[in-house]
Amino acid sequence: MNKAQFIAALAPHFNDSKKEAAHAVDIVFDTIVRNLSKGEDVMINDFGKFKKVDRKARMGRNPFTGETIKIKASKKARFLPAKALKEVISGDRKLAPAPKPEPKVVAKPAAKKAAPKKAAKKVVKKAAPKKAAKKSPAKKKPAAKKVVKKAKKK
Repeated sequence: MNKAQFIAALAPHFNDSKKEAAHAVDIVFDTIVRNLSKGEDVMINDFGKFKKVDRKARMGRNPFTGETIKIKASKKARFLPAKALKEVISGDRKLAPAPKPEPKVVAKPAAKKAAPKKAAKKVVKKAAPKKAAKKSPAKKKPAAKKVVKKAKKK
């Protein structure tokens, strides 16, 4: 399992957010690295212990030429598995079921107040373009005559 697969496995516990899962993984790794660089051990119960180890200078052998070479002193990170982890790996102890992610909480949208009718948007449907056909001139109806009554003078 690489880091991306590890983040994908954790994402369901962070509401399917790979970004939040990646952030959490980065924080854990960064904390372990910073404490090891200070020379402090990091002990995680039932998992193991990360610690910084000083290696002394020693003599080694070049496998191609066979000549002896001097290897400088160095500092290494070492992981020591906890007893519980060793037992699970060897099969002496059964692993508890994996924790299930919390069910997703879907927030209900807040009820909106009824908008006044004047503010309501009008949906305008566009008419499909019609084929231009030869039109005969339209006949106009004669305009209706307005009847105006004159008031009688007294």
